[in-house]
Amino acid sequence: MGVDTDQFWVVDVEGSGGSPPEIVELAMLEVKDLALTDNKRHWFIRPDRGIQPSATRIHGLTDDDVADAPSIEDIADDVLMWIGEPPIVGHNVKIEVEILKRSMPDWTPRAAFDTLTLAKALKPGLPSYGLANLGAEFGLADKAAQLTGQRHHSALYDATLTALILIHLLTPLPSSERDRALRDANILDPRQGSLL
Repeated sequence: MGVDTDQFWVVDVEGSGGSPPEIVELAMLEVKDLALTDNKRHWFIRPDRGIQPSATRIHGLTDDDVADAPSIEDIADDVLMWIGEPPIVGHNVKIEVEILKRSMPDWTPRAAFDTLTLAKALKPGLPSYGLANLGAEFGLADKAAQLTGQRHHSALYDATLTALILIHLLTPLPSSERDRALRDANILDPRQGSLL
């Protein structure tokens, strides 16, 4: 049975650095027929417990930056409406699934494809599989910056780069290999064990 690859939501979150982390930025981009569409959503979110300095050093966001932003509860219905039925994709997507599930307990994705797993399977032997490293390795970092006007550790940039990596990895594959690669990269596949 094939994997539905007609539509994905590529998702990235930036966190508060707390324990457990709260979402402070969320970006979602649609990939349809292995092409980026103009359909995207982006929110800054005010966490309940503030942003830790360690997180600010990574993504640059402070409490002042999100002081007037909505809470996750304020936008949860919108997020759920947009994220809907299609599978989600992320780089080390387990993080996105865990933080979104904790923030919106009624949501469970149909599938969650990990571009980190995909890249390791399809491009073995690279020196690093971090998002920024793959962006440089595949020559996609500048395109993500041009499309977003942002940099690494911005949710919009990271989601865009993840989408470009997904397209780069899957486009050359025949459909049967694409299906197999996606099944192997689905962290919610029972064969992968329980990751949630």
